[in-house]
Amino acid sequence: MTRPLLITDCDEVLLHMVAHFRDWLAEAHGIDFAVEHENWGDALVRKETGEKVAMEEVWPFVDGFFDTEMERQTPVKGVIEALDRITAHADIVVLTNLPDHRRQPRIDQLARHGIGHEVYTNQGGKGEALNAILEAHKPPVALFVDDLSYQHHSVAKAAPQVWRLHMVAEPLVAQHRPKAADAHARIDDWAEAADWILARFAAGQPAPLTESVNEA
Repeated sequence: MTRPLLITDCDEVLLHMVAHFRDWLAEAHGIDFAVEHENWGDALVRKETGEKVAMEEVWPFVDGFFDTEMERQTPVKGVIEALDRITAHADIVVLTNLPDHRRQPRIDQLARHGIGHEVYTNQGGKGEALNAILEAHKPPVALFVDDLSYQHHSVAKAAPQVWRLHMVAEPLVAQHRPKAADAHARIDDWAEAADWILARFAAGQPAPLTESVNEA
């Protein structure tokens, strides 16, 4: 008998990234990062000149952070305890948007914090990758957690039966992000989120369609 399945993002869900990225940009590159901007093409400004960093330059900085600074990342408050609670009742996998060559560094990074679950890497929308995970695990009920609205839309389109929890665990960012339209709930605290997740698993029912999917 297969168990329920939690499919969770990593950055800003399991581990803090944005605050550490902001600090590194300031220290190493003299760049201010205004985290309230969802579009990072508007968020990075060079301190000396006041000029915005062009979007084509932003992603090399992100790559540089993951090349050398993953040790900076810290677990979100309450996440270890919450995952331990959930593991007693369900399987957990991590679906993280990183290039495939970063899969092992991510596994190692999470293991250092006591998070030892299976890791899948992905690029772009997560709906197709999530369906592949469902095919491999065949859970009776599944639940997806991510901080990005467009990922909830991707999963809602590809696997509407999967429950979707919008979580933005970085307070600096959470206050600037509304609830994702395709999420069934928005919870930014892991203790409360674990209660909600376990209730969905205990009920064992597929998720209802969200309004935006019904309208599509």
